[in-house]
Amino acid sequence: MAKENYKTLELPPKYVPKKSEPYMCPQQLAYFYHLLTAQKEDLMQDSDSVLNSVRLADKTESAGVGDETDNATFEQEITMNLRMSERDNNLLKKINAALERLENGTYGYSIISGEEIGLSRMLARPLATMTVEEQEEYEKRK
Repeated sequence: MAKENYKTLELPPKYVPKKSEPYMCPQQLAYFYHLLTAQKEDLMQDSDSVLNSVRLADKTESAGVGDETDNATFEQEITMNLRMSERDNNLLKKINAALERLENGTYGYSIISGEEIGLSRMLARPLATMTVEEQEEYEKRK
């Protein structure tokens, strides 16, 4: 089965990748593809919601509705929503990068050594780009 088929591959309900399967076989790729695209869609919907909240709070504040306390609350909401939006944008970039790695056949393999990251780690952290050891070394240097 060609690697490209992972996008259209129908998985059984409640399928979870198993270590007994070949690493990053089409079923596993399909699983991660569906997982990542669902996360991306959720983020996109959340992003629209956050932007609408910021616009509403900004309009209410600029309309001069409420007292100083209300205005301070609106400012705080805008700031919090913008931080959430920034965090979501960073996560979206990581999801897009993971989807790109799926496309080019490098998903599940370390960006440093090219070694398998491991199924357990990918299930726990689908955006992982390094093995546990490489990640620990990276964090020590940071």
